[in-house]
Amino acid sequence: MILPIYAYGNPVLKRKADDITSDHPGLAETVANMWETMYAAQGVGLAAPQVGLPLRIFVVDTIQILEEEKKAEGIRRVFINALVTDESGDLWPYEEGCLSIPHIRGDVERKQRVRIRYRDENFEVRDEIYEGINARVIQHEYDHIEGVLFIEKLKPLKKKLIQRKLNDIKTGKVSADYKLKFART
Repeated sequence: MILPIYAYGNPVLKRKADDITSDHPGLAETVANMWETMYAAQGVGLAAPQVGLPLRIFVVDTIQILEEEKKAEGIRRVFINALVTDESGDLWPYEEGCLSIPHIRGDVERKQRVRIRYRDENFEVRDEIYEGINARVIQHEYDHIEGVLFIEKLKPLKKKLIQRKLNDIKTGKVSADYKLKFART
């Protein structure tokens, strides 16, 4: 089922998400709905808070954005109860966007490598290192479960330039090619 994506201004986006257990009610359905919602919105990642659930779950599919000869380097993963244990390498800027903040993009500097411990959809423990675009998407989605939005990592001038657009999103004066749920104002 395609779920509405919670737009900037919804309190769930700023809350640190809660760990879950393997017997969490409807876990498989939640993950399936997140995949369906992400693909319908043409995203490469989606975190549970973005669909109104304050849970430490996010999904990532970078395979779809890579050129044909590099698709094998991409990932399609479910991350549950994730914990970033290390970020390393040089900072590199890359233009990011977010399904919860439509029509706003900006350069965010992130480390090139991330080490993350998490549980997969079978609740098996994984401890893996990712690099490049995989690391970037993971870091972006991980920020969501920590209550951090990519706009908080923008340079001060860019933050100032987008303030009116953010206010429009917060008050529901924006449209997207997918269903958005706005905070009550």
